[in-house]
Amino acid sequence: MTDVARLAGVSHQTVSRVLNDHPNVKEQTRLRVRAAIAELGYRPNRAARTLVTGRSQLLGIVTLNSTLFGPASLLAAFELAAAEAGFAVSVASVARLDRESVAAAVDRHLDQRVAGLVVIAPTASAGEGLDALPAGVPVVTIDGDPTKAHGLVTVDQVAGARAATQHLLEAGHRTVWHVSGPPDWYDAAGRIEGWRQTLQEAGAEVPPPVPADWSAAAGFSAGQMLARMPEVTAIFTANDHLAVGLLRALHERGRRVPEDVSVVGFDDVPEAAYLIPPLTTVRPDFAAVAVAGLDLLLAQMADEDAAPGRIVVEPELVVRKSSGK
Repeated sequence: MTDVARLAGVSHQTVSRVLNDHPNVKEQTRLRVRAAIAELGYRPNRAARTLVTGRSQLLGIVTLNSTLFGPASLLAAFELAAAEAGFAVSVASVARLDRESVAAAVDRHLDQRVAGLVVIAPTASAGEGLDALPAGVPVVTIDGDPTKAHGLVTVDQVAGARAATQHLLEAGHRTVWHVSGPPDWYDAAGRIEGWRQTLQEAGAEVPPPVPADWSAAAGFSAGQMLARMPEVTAIFTANDHLAVGLLRALHERGRRVPEDVSVVGFDDVPEAAYLIPPLTTVRPDFAAVAVAGLDLLLAQMADEDAAPGRIVVEPELVVRKSSGK
């Protein structure tokens, strides 16, 4: 900073004000300091800044080490939102969403003196990893346990499933079958609940959900069974990868989509619009979830007495040809 100040012909304090976007700096001076920073290739020392200000510019994220579309999209969206707010991000990936793995990842972040934590905690066991979190640490969970006293941002899974199921009922189907996600995931439980509520309110038969995980292989396995059942004319899958496997199984059994069976997924993966036929699906707004989570976290960082806050983000039904529309 001393070198930057000397080259720009200003004081050390003026360089600091420019780096911290202080308003009381003339624009000409600001431009001169920025030019000196660029010429010298100067980068602020975040560790030293933390010691001086008492505040880190580093946020910690705990997430599942997975290529699942939802968690991966949330992570990418949060990294972008944090960068735009002037924060760096440290990611601790866990192989399992259990209490011990999440607690260990949180401890690693606390050792780095992060300013706040975001935990993508879609299962009860993941949320338990926060039980020993020291008081005063700002934390927000994404798709976490609604009974915990932490900041929470979640997609309205129930509303998304209701929209998907209602869409199929309005297309003339007597009932809708459901291929569900893992039972220990809050996302999967919410989607089952929305599907079941909609059928019950319509006075339609509620078939037993077909259990699965999040994979296309599980969707194919479920589809092999459902394709043999002529009474099955509409299927809502808990995510798009399940729908991919299901479409393959239906094709192999000669069940046409959407002429014989209508299909709706959840997530709107990038490939959904290019499947044969293009997949009707529910689109969560991952960017909105990330921004809301960051806003809640920054509010806690600014005021340790701030209420944790709860935000629910509404998803959108994207209608394509797989549902016959």
